[in-house]
Amino acid sequence: MKHPKLSHAFEVVSELPAPLRGLEKLAANFRWTWHHETRELFRAIDKEKWDEVDRNPVRLIAETSTERLTKLANDPGFLAKLQSCVDALDQYLAADTWFDRSFPGASETTTIAYFCAEFGISESLPIYSGGLGVLAGDHLKASSDLGIPLVGVGLLYSRGYFRQRLDPSGWQQENYPQYDFYQMPLKLMRDASGAAIHIEVELPDRLVTCQVWKAEVGRIPLYLLDSNVLENEPTDQGITDTLYGGDEEMRLRQEMILGIGGMKALRAAGISPTVCHMNEGHAAFLSIERIRSFMQDHGCDFATARQVVINGNVFTTHTPVPAGFDIFQPSLLEKYMLRTVNESSISFPDFLDMGRVDPENEGEAFSMAVLAIKNSNYVNGVSKLHAAVTQTMFNPLWPEYPEDEVPVEDITNGIHTMTWVSRRFAELFDDQLGPLWRREPHNPSAWESVDAIPDDELWAAIDNGRSDLVRFVRKRLQKDLERRQMNRVDFSMISSILDPRVLTIGFARRFATYKRAALMLADKERLLKMLFHAERPIQIVLAGKSHPRDDGGKKLIQDIVKFIEGEGGRARMVFLEDYD
Repeated sequence: MKHPKLSHAFEVVSELPAPLRGLEKLAANFRWTWHHETRELFRAIDKEKWDEVDRNPVRLIAETSTERLTKLANDPGFLAKLQSCVDALDQYLAADTWFDRSFPGASETTTIAYFCAEFGISESLPIYSGGLGVLAGDHLKASSDLGIPLVGVGLLYSRGYFRQRLDPSGWQQENYPQYDFYQMPLKLMRDASGAAIHIEVELPDRLVTCQVWKAEVGRIPLYLLDSNVLENEPTDQGITDTLYGGDEEMRLRQEMILGIGGMKALRAAGISPTVCHMNEGHAAFLSIERIRSFMQDHGCDFATARQVVINGNVFTTHTPVPAGFDIFQPSLLEKYMLRTVNESSISFPDFLDMGRVDPENEGEAFSMAVLAIKNSNYVNGVSKLHAAVTQTMFNPLWPEYPEDEVPVEDITNGIHTMTWVSRRFAELFDDQLGPLWRREPHNPSAWESVDAIPDDELWAAIDNGRSDLVRFVRKRLQKDLERRQMNRVDFSMISSILDPRVLTIGFARRFATYKRAALMLADKERLLKMLFHAERPIQIVLAGKSHPRDDGGKKLIQDIVKFIEGEGGRARMVFLEDYD
């Protein structure tokens, strides 16, 4: 069924009282996602509304009443906090950085373009599904803190991944809301005349036009392509509708826009990247577009252009199983990529060879991971074990190499510290460790005093954080149960779920079968004994989505919900639907 599309002929901007104009500046930069004081400032405007709008400061400001804004504009305490947050943002953006100190002048000549199909920056920008996106978001934030001259490139999904709902039986249902980008912390890219910047990607019998939006993530710009423009046919307007949605043909269109369109968007923004980093194989077509552009700019042949371009390409793979990589049939690729390949002055069979482990096997499907590997100077996995698995998987690409010498490096995933440290612990660390842990969390000397933190203060922070979690879970669970059961849930029943004094285990992952979320149900009697142990009980909070087409993953969720609600686990286990 067709869904209505949003279109905007103009943007409506609410006029804030002059003393509150700094809110617009703070809302426009996602640095607030890792600055506790700015988050608290937004929450102080309207705590209930802040949660209701998924912590989207643009919507929060737009939906706050004039009366409330007027009151805040005359509140000296609020205005002092606002000015403090604005000053903190200005100081952050202007500060000397690690990269500037380590590589003087290099930021003027170097740009790293980081391509990914999803970015998990904040729940207010719902263009991610799981760990790949959260890692990509953390990379942008860490690059901002370090001052690395990086730009992000992705797609702007008008319906996101999906919002998860469970029916009364515990079976996952998918809901795809229609998002309004003008109500997000985004800016539509425009040229000098004020017209929206458009780029074009060639499909078999037509051009698809995309507009480009920019999100500011601290010092890092993130460029996002959106095909929902009036110039396109309705089918093409929907190419960037959903993350990982549609069939093989739709996935191919999305990946052409990400890789080919992404390179064109950078050029339209005046950016010529020194290095292109493909975070998973979804963006691998950028290698062909980059070669084609280099040939056009320098008048050289394909082989020369490829040799130059490969030196500036990096590929990170996250997938531990061959079935997890995107593959396309040659006939579909020929339909969509023939003209682009011809413009690169190579034969289509030679292009297909770049996506096959065995070029002699014409029956082998085209792998985006193989295309990325063959057109990159550096390949890495995301842990030591994963790199070893990847070496085994792709050893046939280097038959003359022993398996342990296949050129796949390991770089273990990390997190962006300030995003994931709670305010309670941040304040404790400030008091006990000083400022170095914020500036250089990677520096072991920043943590030398951690053992000296008084046990009672550390335990109080843990206890209070667990209490916060239990209150949050009970509130969310009551709303979820009332919606699923279509009647009011007795809060006395809700208050018996979870205990703020009990060891709490969190399991928040995608519900793919290979992650084995239901392994804990293999011995239900033993699990119940652990949950309700008289002296050392435990409790478990679970959350996660299954891919819409993965019935096996959905069955895992249903089995867990059944155990919780019908087999005695309710007081000590919770499944939070649509947890973000």
